[in-house]
Amino acid sequence: MSGRQLSVRKGQSLSQLWQRMSHYPCGKQLFSFLVGRTARYSGTIGATVLELGEGRGVVQMRDRSIVRNHLKSVHAIALMNLGELSTGLTVMEQVDGRGRGIVTTLSMDYMKKARGTITATCEAKVPGQTGQHDFIASGILTDSAGDIVARCSAHWKLELFEEESP
Repeated sequence: MSGRQLSVRKGQSLSQLWQRMSHYPCGKQLFSFLVGRTARYSGTIGATVLELGEGRGVVQMRDRSIVRNHLKSVHAIALMNLGELSTGLTVMEQVDGRGRGIVTTLSMDYMKKARGTITATCEAKVPGQTGQHDFIASGILTDSAGDIVARCSAHWKLELFEEESP
């Protein structure tokens, strides 16, 4: 690490932590591990955050026996977990430090059996104005061939505050 040490500072925002860690070797994996330790159920699928910022989140999950169903494809709930993780990180990275939010509805449309590495991508811009908002973040889940295996939709209740002056 060329003489620099990576350390996690208490009170760091999600965005700040990603910006610091993602540039280091294995930084994305370490960041993903920390997300999984914080959001424990999300951590059960062993996903890796590939991109995060500017209204975009990309998360990937390897096909392993622990996420498979009896049909030897990726289980529907593992896919939902991956979709929720991509939409959740995308929204919370934008809300972090200036508000709060909670998912009120989560839905999935399954297009085909999911096999192999699955990538969930969410592109969503959170409202900029303060106040309460109902917001929908949508994502797509694709297999390694680029075929869409599922679409997810997360409905959020957001409350955005005035940003504090330094």
